[in-house]
Amino acid sequence: MRDALQRAWLNRGPIAIALWPLSLVLRALVGIRSFLYGLEILKPDILPVPVVVVGNLIAGGAGKTPTVLVVVRWLQSEGWTPAIISRGYARLPSAPLLMEVQTTSNATLTGDEPLLLRLRSGVPVFVGAKRVAVARMALAAHPEVDILVADDGLQHLPLPRCAQVIVFDERGDGNGWLLPAGPLREPRREHPPRRTVVLYNAPRPSTPWPGHLARRQIGGLVDLGGWWQGLPATGAALRSLAQCGEPLTAAAGLAHPQRFFDTLSAAGVQFTPLALPDHHDYQQPPWSGDTAHVIVTEKDAVKLRPERWCHAGARTQIWVAPLDFECDAGFHAALRALLPSPPTIRIRNGYPTA
Repeated sequence: MRDALQRAWLNRGPIAIALWPLSLVLRALVGIRSFLYGLEILKPDILPVPVVVVGNLIAGGAGKTPTVLVVVRWLQSEGWTPAIISRGYARLPSAPLLMEVQTTSNATLTGDEPLLLRLRSGVPVFVGAKRVAVARMALAAHPEVDILVADDGLQHLPLPRCAQVIVFDERGDGNGWLLPAGPLREPRREHPPRRTVVLYNAPRPSTPWPGHLARRQIGGLVDLGGWWQGLPATGAALRSLAQCGEPLTAAAGLAHPQRFFDTLSAAGVQFTPLALPDHHDYQQPPWSGDTAHVIVTEKDAVKLRPERWCHAGARTQIWVAPLDFECDAGFHAALRALLPSPPTIRIRNGYPTA
């Protein structure tokens, strides 16, 4: 059903047409909300630091998580001290409403993407549905933070933003219709919203909006235990596994697993694909017990704790394939133009220091 709906969102076929009347409800709600914010009857909250929102117009993964990591690394190189805020999609109902993500946190409480962001970025990460409350919690817990990056939140209008990055993949805006008849969360207007940088996680632009290109590729492999220890992936491990002669399985619990499979194939790896539901929980191994080698994404790896999956008697060796994600130089320049200069004076323990 999920795959059928994804296919229907790419054209205006029978399924999309049947769902089109329902999309009018979302269009009306989005229009009323935009109208109220346009008249300033409703206004964004105020936060003491700039906010950069990374989001997309379409449902499903378009590349927000690697974009957040790129933005965080770039902000650090510019002299900022960032933290990340996120909704934490697919958390358990018993999870705290607001929480800080630790490296030892359980992905079922934080969401898999926030835990991945914490492990990969090393900066503070906080989760919760009410993004302004999450932002205030992050700033109270980490007074040194002088800029926030919001993982998703494009449609969360109470959240103020100094700049926003809208990410598209090869699908563009699909059939151009709103959910559930199409993939759009809001209409794509003729021109991008103000203070917006458009990024295409694709070989070429997939909408009429002008934007910048991101390049993605598999940078190598690292075994699961090494990944949790922070060891880098290597091309040597990738080449060795590709030439080992043993059957390989590639598992991906993503909204669009075929993108991962295509990237692996482009790296010269032959494997049996195992597409899993987005945010798959990995309560049990989804592959057969006699599988020798499995390659997973980092989003899957955060749910595979080595103490359970890498014990001495394990018959399956699990490898993690981190994604190298690079944006063109113009992307950073466009983002810089929307932000104030980073602070040159920090306050530490009540005293200014250079």
